[in-house]
Amino acid sequence: MEMLSFASDYMEGAHPAILDRLCETNMMKSPGYGTDPFCESAKELIRRNCECPEAAVHFLVGGTQTNATVIDGLLAPYQGVIAAQSGHISTHEAGAIEFCGYKVLELFQKQGKLSAETVRAYCDAFWKDENHEHMVMPGLVYISQPTEYGTLYSLEELEALRKVCNEFSMKLYLDGARLAYALGCESNDVSLADLARLCDVFYIGGTKCGCLFGEAVVIPDPQLIPHFFTRIKQHGALLAKGRLLGIQFETLFKENLYQELGKTAVETADQLRKIFTEKGYQLVYDSPTNQTFAVLENDRMGELSERVQFSFWEKYDESHTVVRFATSWATTAEEVKKLETLL
Repeated sequence: MEMLSFASDYMEGAHPAILDRLCETNMMKSPGYGTDPFCESAKELIRRNCECPEAAVHFLVGGTQTNATVIDGLLAPYQGVIAAQSGHISTHEAGAIEFCGYKVLELFQKQGKLSAETVRAYCDAFWKDENHEHMVMPGLVYISQPTEYGTLYSLEELEALRKVCNEFSMKLYLDGARLAYALGCESNDVSLADLARLCDVFYIGGTKCGCLFGEAVVIPDPQLIPHFFTRIKQHGALLAKGRLLGIQFETLFKENLYQELGKTAVETADQLRKIFTEKGYQLVYDSPTNQTFAVLENDRMGELSERVQFSFWEKYDESHTVVRFATSWATTAEEVKKLETLL
């Protein structure tokens, strides 16, 4: 029996163009640790797309190690990181940030997003508290684009968060694990150049966006985190065969493939949301990207799980559950049609 998979956006290996390029260069010899010509080419392409010629670009293997390494580089030992209650570092990274010695300061979120007003109120209350020297100081705001609920920060919302960070001398860090699916969404009004202008650090996700593995960290001011290369090594995150990362990102950014892959996932997700709506299923979050959150009766969920892989998200009530269907760069219209038939 064929099993359809909408469980996540990294179920497939890699885009064929990446595999072809890896095969083409397989027997070439090159320096290690990201000092090879492929990485240099990829870095230059990313700088060009970000309209930030001076930016430092570093390649790491996965999202959790990227978040832990960057946050460790941005915070002082007495500081913590503000994040939404639903943020990835708050929920699905097994305490990686706390393991590095930093407290995650969880704040109320709406549709997965932190508002500038919520962050400002928290920081204002912190600094007005006469005991704040005994407390964990907020030093960084962590967000993701898209959020864990597939929603998007608008340019206006990002600019407002940047303003609050400036007011309280905090850094702004954006997790871009699914950034291709934001850039490929019609309702998105935030560009890579905007991220380079507004964020102290952000990363361009590859693992969930067509790569075998890999994330590209962009630091617009290369002096912000001194010796970041060494910090990557300390975190066990430095890949000896660094060219494997450079080749992948060079391929993604040479012909604007990165954003095109994002569009494919969003288009199939749009088809999926239309099907759910037409069949009377409730959609929980107003997600315009590649993740769809639907409410299923528990009995129906059990039946469907025998033919389709999807993700449990949260309990809705005693007889219903919120589940997630994720499309990816590789999802086809045929797969969506088969799911429609099962529904």
